[in-house]
Amino acid sequence: MRKLSNFEPLQLLPFIGRWLLLATLVAALAGTASAFFLHALDLATAWREAHRWIVWLLPVAGMAVGLAYHRLGKQVDAGNNLLIEEIHDPRQVVPLRMVPLVLGGTVVSHLFGASVGREGTAVQMGGALADQLTHVFHLQRDDRRVLLMSGIAAGFASVFGTPLAGAIFGLEVLAIGRMRYDALFPCIVAAFVADRVCTAWGIHHTHYAIGAVGAIDAWRVLAVVLAGIVFGLVGMLFATAAHALGALVKRLIAYPPLRPFAGGVVIATAVWALDAHRYIGLGIPDIVRSFQAPMQPWDFLAKLVFTVASLGTGFKGGEVTPLFYIGATLGNALAPLLHMPFALLAGIGFVAVFAGAANTPIATTLMAMELFGADIGPLAAIGCVTAYLFSGHTGIYRAQRIGHRKHHGRAAEDGRRA
Repeated sequence: MRKLSNFEPLQLLPFIGRWLLLATLVAALAGTASAFFLHALDLATAWREAHRWIVWLLPVAGMAVGLAYHRLGKQVDAGNNLLIEEIHDPRQVVPLRMVPLVLGGTVVSHLFGASVGREGTAVQMGGALADQLTHVFHLQRDDRRVLLMSGIAAGFASVFGTPLAGAIFGLEVLAIGRMRYDALFPCIVAAFVADRVCTAWGIHHTHYAIGAVGAIDAWRVLAVVLAGIVFGLVGMLFATAAHALGALVKRLIAYPPLRPFAGGVVIATAVWALDAHRYIGLGIPDIVRSFQAPMQPWDFLAKLVFTVASLGTGFKGGEVTPLFYIGATLGNALAPLLHMPFALLAGIGFVAVFAGAANTPIATTLMAMELFGADIGPLAAIGCVTAYLFSGHTGIYRAQRIGHRKHHGRAAEDGRRA
């Protein structure tokens, strides 16, 4: 090992001071934006649930969002993928208009009944707001990369109330099998401060109770591995279907604002015909119920279809909370087959399907521990890593690169070439 300077710890002091300041500024901006967004989302959800007829206006709402992006937001339409690309290959500062566009687009999508999430909005707001500091502090390319990663971490942490998971997500989501540890300190500071800022504004996150985890024996480990395989395959199905539908819609409908209009017609009709109001929006009540009692075995598939239809046709939001719904209800359905407690397998599915779809097993394991308690850590890790392996080299973020293949073998090599 190369001999290090005896004064290296002293030389680190300016680095620590600089990033403590920058990460705190990023966190204040991202945490405040997330608090405003979550409050607006609660109001929109409550209004929609009290006035269910509004889903018939979803096509008009979709066209309005599509038109706003078509005229004002072509530069930022890539969303999370734009932020990831800018970290990999910095070119220009992310336009500030991303913040109001994704905020308004997501709230409108939820108000009128699209099945979308919220992490994409918080991450995009956090990244875009953070990037505005590039000019203020005259940051170079490498520092700008770290700044964007801090914004992603701050947005994710504040919207879910999971600072450890948020910090690691900002590092892990960029490339499969590789993380940048030079951004670890800024991401941790940004994530923890953003979470505190968000809660200081009076925001309360949903509490999920799984009860006692119990002893970890051989059967439980095997059961979680088997469930993890299913979670990974479903995560891969979700990502593949969303990308495929998005590409198909673009080929069939040339004018972008018409894509969410058409999607809105299909979704609104399906909601009315099937009385499927429970499968639109975030679906938090059903997620909570999946920890308490048996659910319908097709709930996970219905939510997957409605979410793929919403995202694939251009509605704004995110994928993560719908993935939580899909994972929790799928875990609930698998629990009696594997002789596992409903709450335990729902909790593992909650994070494991997301781990497979986003290729972030470490962040999701930490999320499980933050949401459900440290005792679930070993089983959650087994479920998340298994799902990560079985989801293949695909994922919900197209800009995510392959740093290292997931395993040795022909399939992994083919995925790496792709």
